[in-house]
Amino acid sequence: MRKIFTTMLVVAFFMSTAFTLHHDIKFNVADLRITWQVVDNNYQNKNQALTALIITNSGHEVLPAGGWKFYFNSGRGFAEHAVSNNAKINQVNGDLYSITPTDGFKELKPGASTRIEYVNDDPVVNATDAPEGIYLVWDAQPEKGYSITSFTVEPYKPTYQGLITPEIVFDRNKNIADIPADQLPKVFPTPASYQETSGAFTLDDKVSIIADKNFTKEAAQLKSDLNQLLTGPIVGTSKTTTISLTKVDGLAPEAYELKVSPQGITINASSGAGAFYGVQSLRSLIPAAAFAKKQKSVQIPGVDVKDAPRFGYRAVMLDVARNFQPKKQVLKLLEAMSLYKLNALHLHLTDDEGWRLELPSLPELTTVGSKRGHTLDSKHFLPASHGSGPDVNNTVGTGFYSRADYLEILRFATDRHIAVIPEIETPGHARAPIKAMDARYDRLLAEGKKAEAEKYLLRDLNDKSEYRSVQYWNDNVIDVSLPSTYNFVETVVSDIAALYKEAGAPLQTIHFGGDEVPAHVWEKSPAYLALKASRPEIQSTNDLWYYFYGRVNDILKAKGLRLSGWEEMALRKTTLDGHPTYVPNPDFTKEHLQADVWNNVLGGGQEDLAYRLANAGYKVVLTCVTNLYFDMANYKSFDEPGYYWGAFLGIDKFYSFVPFDYFKNADVDRNGNPIPQSLFIGKQRLTDYGKENIVGLQGALWAETVKSTERMDYMIFPRLLALAERAWAPDPQWATEKDPVKAKQEYEAAWSGFLNVLGKRELPRLSYYEGGYYYRIPKPGISLQDGKYLSNVDYPGLTIRYTTNGKDPDDKSKVYTGPVNYSGGVIKFRAFDVKGRGGNVAEGGNNSLNP
Repeated sequence: MRKIFTTMLVVAFFMSTAFTLHHDIKFNVADLRITWQVVDNNYQNKNQALTALIITNSGHEVLPAGGWKFYFNSGRGFAEHAVSNNAKINQVNGDLYSITPTDGFKELKPGASTRIEYVNDDPVVNATDAPEGIYLVWDAQPEKGYSITSFTVEPYKPTYQGLITPEIVFDRNKNIADIPADQLPKVFPTPASYQETSGAFTLDDKVSIIADKNFTKEAAQLKSDLNQLLTGPIVGTSKTTTISLTKVDGLAPEAYELKVSPQGITINASSGAGAFYGVQSLRSLIPAAAFAKKQKSVQIPGVDVKDAPRFGYRAVMLDVARNFQPKKQVLKLLEAMSLYKLNALHLHLTDDEGWRLELPSLPELTTVGSKRGHTLDSKHFLPASHGSGPDVNNTVGTGFYSRADYLEILRFATDRHIAVIPEIETPGHARAPIKAMDARYDRLLAEGKKAEAEKYLLRDLNDKSEYRSVQYWNDNVIDVSLPSTYNFVETVVSDIAALYKEAGAPLQTIHFGGDEVPAHVWEKSPAYLALKASRPEIQSTNDLWYYFYGRVNDILKAKGLRLSGWEEMALRKTTLDGHPTYVPNPDFTKEHLQADVWNNVLGGGQEDLAYRLANAGYKVVLTCVTNLYFDMANYKSFDEPGYYWGAFLGIDKFYSFVPFDYFKNADVDRNGNPIPQSLFIGKQRLTDYGKENIVGLQGALWAETVKSTERMDYMIFPRLLALAERAWAPDPQWATEKDPVKAKQEYEAAWSGFLNVLGKRELPRLSYYEGGYYYRIPKPGISLQDGKYLSNVDYPGLTIRYTTNGKDPDDKSKVYTGPVNYSGGVIKFRAFDVKGRGGNVAEGGNNSLNP
């Protein structure tokens, strides 16, 4: 689904010795300062890094040489023994690690510092590779953790292959044309047919909104939006200036027609969805500056638009299980999705690290499974993960949507013609529900209710199977041999269906995950051995896969629902030339299951997997890691956050994605090495039949590194706009052009137009819309030429400011308008949005720290 964990992070720092502290602990953990430092990124001339934790005692008491433990989270691997000979690193479970001081660790006196140097299995690429969530636990108080509140990642200037410097950015940007704003199209995403006409419509509070009875909800939403835009409420007294929403039969379900003239605005559609998208295009015509403050009137330019989406499924997958996002942030995302005509929010509600939806039948799912803090037994809550720390009241690792919250999300989305697809991850990635049902079992067993206690157990208590998941968990897979597993599935499905019914929201499918189940699960499960003895079709644990999803599919079909899952759900394990491989499972093709396919890692051998499944008859949602993962870093630089195991994904990767031939624009791998087209020899191409089975596109945000609403916005925006363009707009000419020279010319022209639309229309809109989105503002490109510094930025329209005094530019610094004379020292450039918010700094000159 997403993550080859050789490069993931989240930290857990655990230290212990035979030394025992007295219960009266005087040392204040808040006095510890820790800095993480990259020492050698090619340690011993190997593909590994030597890093250090520099621990400083800024208090007045001595930190003893032992009797305490640090915990931290990280998705990386480490050598067990510290190079500094003063600590030992051990993996606890999942991404939780411990560091134990050894005899070489000496007491730390006030004002003193010490170093723990240790080897990482892989080189450091960006700041995301640093440890996270470090906290201390005293041996004398093993139940309580104390956060290290002063933790710093020291800036690092790497020299690795594929490094993107401001100079490279400048070279990339130099061919972007600066297109006057009045020459840019004013409806986004690109409509099927767009023509500007003469004149403009004056929008004020006197405008009348007239709607067909089928479009009353859309008309009410439009009126509400205009009331927020204009100084006065819509009174509708005008008989000559009107906005009409008219039902016209014969148009496709999501199609619309929009005409704006000085006399009025007409939106034609055959459905509420079509009328809604017509309204969204009308909102797109409103100048971005109008959203900065309420307007007495707004001029809407004349246009004639005929439009319909390319794909019927245009989705965002939001992971709220790894790190939680509050309801308000989900609603804000839905608002932006609706503006750009995306129509499905796939909510990844459950995983190893959290269960986020309150279900009345199984309260432990949230009373236990939605909380993270310091624990080693997970009896009352889950352990710290992804940097959430020891406090169970943290707002990142702990949190869930109450029934009322979820009902509000569903109704909000339904009003905007967005379907909310719930994902209940099974049978792997399921540690949260497993531990929650263990807690339920313990509670009821203590009450003497053994049969009731066992009703929803998700593991065989006598299973001695040994395994590790890709994310290093050793107890995160549901035992699909147990009858109680299907009691659980049926109850969860019933509770979810009841929520949707109460909300009046559509529910056509529930996503049941299905990815990354590790080898060796279930092998020693008594439940599996008993099932195998009674079911001749089950010859090995591999056959449990089809058994499980067959039963889940039957449960869903009985309730009129369709099964969705990640690609592994649709695959059958077999061998080819003695090696394990996967092929589309013919048993499920007739069931019309929907497979979200993420794995097309270049060089991984599964580049054509999505096409093979579509050609075999599966309904496929392209969620390709090479082009559509929001959690991947934008490019290879130490100060650019995000994972990179699948690819580096700048907005160009989203924009250049060719759904029916994604091999075409596969240019470089994650290290910047050119991809030879020979890689795709022998790979399946998409047939015409297969094209009919590509139901849409999905951008995915996995949230291991997302620990705030601001970071969520940063990772999603503005890449979401490129996703919307590819999902809605017609197939661009450059994508189908056979002549590579002509195709490149057409692409560069379209690319410049897109970037100008973003920089001059859509990013200013997002700065003001819904209070503002914290979209990524790119680092400027810089170049020293003939004694002068030149600068440019990805999105024409952003303001570049600079300083020559060594300070980072702020919104009062000099505006860059042309080449800047350089006579030595440090010069810094930074891009700003219309509200004065700045991005990362590009640094030039002597002693530059640019990565």
